[in-house]
Amino acid sequence: MKPLITLATTLLMSLSTAAAPGQPTAAPRVEPPNWWVGMRDTSLQLMIHGAGIADAQPALAPYPGVTLKASHRTTSPNYLFVDLDVAPSAQPGELTLTVAGRTLRYPLLARAPGSAERQGFGPKDAIYLVVPDRFAQAGQFGRAGMLEGTDRADPGGRHGGDLAGMRKHLGYIAGLGFTQVWPTPLVENNSAKYSYHGYAATDFYKIDPRFGSNDDFGAFTAEARAQGVGVIQDIVLNHIGAGHWWMADLPAPDWVNAWPAYTETHHARMTLQDPYASANDRKRFTDGWFVPGMPDLNQRRPELATYLTQMTLWWIERYGLSGIRTDTWSYSDRDFLTRWSARVMQEYPRLNIVGEEWSPHPAVVSYWQRGKKNHDGYVSHAPSMMDFPMQSNLLAALLEDDGAHTGLTKLYEGLAHDFVYPDPANLVLFDGNHDTPRIHSLLRHDVGLTKIALAYLATTRRIPQLFYGSELLMRSPTERDDGRVRSDMPGGWAGDRVNAFTGAGLTPEQRDMLEWTRRLFTWRKGATVIHDGALMQFAPLEGVYVFFRHDAARTVMVVLNKNAKPVELALGRFAERVSAGQKARDVLTGATATLGSSVKVPARGALILEIER
Repeated sequence: MKPLITLATTLLMSLSTAAAPGQPTAAPRVEPPNWWVGMRDTSLQLMIHGAGIADAQPALAPYPGVTLKASHRTTSPNYLFVDLDVAPSAQPGELTLTVAGRTLRYPLLARAPGSAERQGFGPKDAIYLVVPDRFAQAGQFGRAGMLEGTDRADPGGRHGGDLAGMRKHLGYIAGLGFTQVWPTPLVENNSAKYSYHGYAATDFYKIDPRFGSNDDFGAFTAEARAQGVGVIQDIVLNHIGAGHWWMADLPAPDWVNAWPAYTETHHARMTLQDPYASANDRKRFTDGWFVPGMPDLNQRRPELATYLTQMTLWWIERYGLSGIRTDTWSYSDRDFLTRWSARVMQEYPRLNIVGEEWSPHPAVVSYWQRGKKNHDGYVSHAPSMMDFPMQSNLLAALLEDDGAHTGLTKLYEGLAHDFVYPDPANLVLFDGNHDTPRIHSLLRHDVGLTKIALAYLATTRRIPQLFYGSELLMRSPTERDDGRVRSDMPGGWAGDRVNAFTGAGLTPEQRDMLEWTRRLFTWRKGATVIHDGALMQFAPLEGVYVFFRHDAARTVMVVLNKNAKPVELALGRFAERVSAGQKARDVLTGATATLGSSVKVPARGALILEIER
């Protein structure tokens, strides 16, 4: 630990000097690498990095509609920030900038038709979460210059999954009924160890070459769209990897949050809402480093805030994304988050952003959702958040004995707390993710309970997200063990004995679960009453929880039976929504029947009925 802390502190406080006179210099680095005409905000700030470039006076060759407004330097002699204005009248083409005697050609592109009006993900969608390194390998991509090689025997190492593998199996994802795919970060993470997860970027504008190239990512997103699947980009705003190219030459000493000695965040996220919190605690939460290998970015620095905002817009526009998932949401500077989310939604008013706020408290999660009237006046523009409170309630509902405030009551009361959210239907509810043990293992390998969990996920008033492999009953330790939670998708590598994509080697239990999941989410894809219908729930009784989704034309009845025996459920209690004599279709079996005075619910199972009006 000590050497890492020393390295981090040294990197924080050091700046590279300019090249000596007469020494050859590399071509300046310019980010973002291109921009577009027709953006709603016409401002553009270029970060130019090159030896001794800071005091240069840039010149822009005449270009109709584009104006060079200003330029400025920071502490480092090797960075120049150039402010341009790209008016609505500007046409696609190539700008010519002269900087320190060098001619830089800068592309201005045309936006794709309908780009600004793109539809983001929402309650109509179902999201499939993939860890790319662990999903499938189908390419042979460059590993030259990368610090970590491939070792499938190491749970925490790189296993070699890539963009070609994900692209190859998009049909599998779409065939399961999922309409969005969320890969964990794909940008370069050039670290010596544990680089596969993607949350320690070393280059914000470059796909990690072990996954493929930026062009490969473009081919993946285009193929996904062709199969009716949107792509959600996982973007980290709070921190970078210690190997990020900035760390060898920081633009300014306060580019990352510096401390006299290494200081780690204490993860006390409630300090931001706590009326009694100390300033010291708040600062440590937001400015402390996540781990020694992940320097914490100081988004109060204006140039960095602009950089992160433009970087986000660049990925959306360049690759036609349908949404952004933002890691470690509340660890970032909250005023920056307001401006960042406002700018993204200004450019793409129908896009969706989902933030990760890992809190069990609805009051804390709701604080960050767009439209929330907060006690301190804080304003966010992020339409969605990950619903950690309900995910916790779902596990408790299925594991605890039922009582006045335990077991299934946790689901009932959790949903009753929707009054604190400005838009509860737009929250993302998940069975698990790359940071949590596998749900099937948490539910003690009980297939019935696992099906109940997924049935709830698919039918309640949320956007459902499934972790890859849940449909195969994949297992993990029940304590946190990231490498084993993110185990390889069976069949993703040549020679795998078990293959999820072909069905070879699957156990009967796995085959049944796979087909059951496919029926459930394929049905959900066309069930508009689930996408936008109202919800009515009934307090759980005797191990059974019932709720309805309904609109003016349709009704769906959902019954979750935790009992080890089938239940004959009398319908009289539910007369507000259903009655004897109506026809019903069992979504999961396809059977139809005329309802009598009761319905039979399978043991440890879910019953989902479409009721005819």
